Amino acid sequence: MNYLSVCSGIEAASTAWKNLNWNAVGFSEIEPFPSAVLSHHYPTVNNYGDINGHSEWKLPSVDILVGGTPCQSFSIAGLRKGLEDPRGNLMLTYLRIIESRKPRWIVWENVPGVLSSNGGRDFATFVTALGNMGYGWAYRVLDSQWFGVPQRRKRVFVIGYLGDRNLATEVLFKSESVCRDSKKGKKKGERITRTAKDSSGVSSTRRPEHTTVGALCADSHPGAYSGQDAYTGRLIATTINPTAYAFDSMSSNSMKSSNPISGCNQVNISKALDTSRGLDPSCNQGGIGIVQANSYGTDLYNGIITGDTAASLTSNANSTGAGPTVMQLKAVRRLTPIECERLQGFPDKYTEIPWRGKTPDQCPDGPRYKALGNSMTVPVMRWIGERIAMIDSTSK
Repeated sequence: MNYLSVCSGIEAASTAWKNLNWNAVGFSEIEPFPSAVLSHHYPTVNNYGDINGHSEWKLPSVDILVGGTPCQSFSIAGLRKGLEDPRGNLMLTYLRIIESRKPRWIVWENVPGVLSSNGGRDFATFVTALGNMGYGWAYRVLDSQWFGVPQRRKRVFVIGYLGDRNLATEVLFKSESVCRDSKKGKKKGERITRTAKDSSGVSSTRRPEHTTVGALCADSHPGAYSGQDAYTGRLIATTINPTAYAFDSMSSNSMKSSNPISGCNQVNISKALDTSRGLDPSCNQGGIGIVQANSYGTDLYNGIITGDTAASLTSNANSTGAGPTVMQLKAVRRLTPIECERLQGFPDKYTEIPWRGKTPDQCPDGPRYKALGNSMTVPVMRWIGERIAMIDSTSK
């Protein structure tokens, strides 16, 4: 089947559907860095640029139209202008493409806030227009955490089929899809999404349960942080087994004693450091806090388990095989670009491309974070594509 991807970003759809042998007849993306990613990975597919110029595009027949029009105007963390926002208005442009191209299938994605934007009228406008053009449609909120990635990321997906609502419904709601339902709890509250195995490459049996990955998002999000656990590609990690040790002064009798709990011993509260009187044994010297990482080595810079022995500490946090000298346990650290790629289901270094005269290894992190944060999640799109392929083949 031929598919046209609009508001393409870095092409989660094409990454997800590469094994379906479908043919991309065109992309539509205006942002410079995502456009460069498309050119790097799909040099033979034309990027038509601005979606508003769709009437001028020279395309073969289109079987599937896929796209996630900009979500900022519908996000509960934004200004909620809906279709009054030029970005939200691109939803209507998406409908015009459907009207002119008449694809057999449509796949549209947006944030859950679109369901309540303008009291629900914005979303009603979209699905009513689909019905008026002869499309049967179904929608469902899918959460990425149930598709194999350790990230809570709920998105609305609308599937449309020209002339038959039942087929659109089968894509999202038949029994084969029940395993993708979010589990219902008896009380409010969130547990960790999944283990971080897929984002860090670490065996789930060796990673502390205290690591929780938040959703990726590239927007500035004015106002309260609501709807997601973390913003802008960040990882929130809670305390990992902190342990305090007390060391007595070198010249003290307790240091020289054979008593096993003297000299150096584990305590609940470490002594304070006191250098006011040198090595005077009466000083309250010797306080130190040591973080134990459950008896296995941790690369604190990259956030990846590296083995049973922790790397040596150096003064340079970027040194190979060494972690930073100081780590604040409840601090928020930024995920690496590769971790973000894994959280979204992309291959490692997918967004590491030649950029503005620099080689791939010098590609800046900033545009990679933004592009990944704006992307769909690859495993979700793969599942949708496989469902469409199966249903389409049996409906002919």
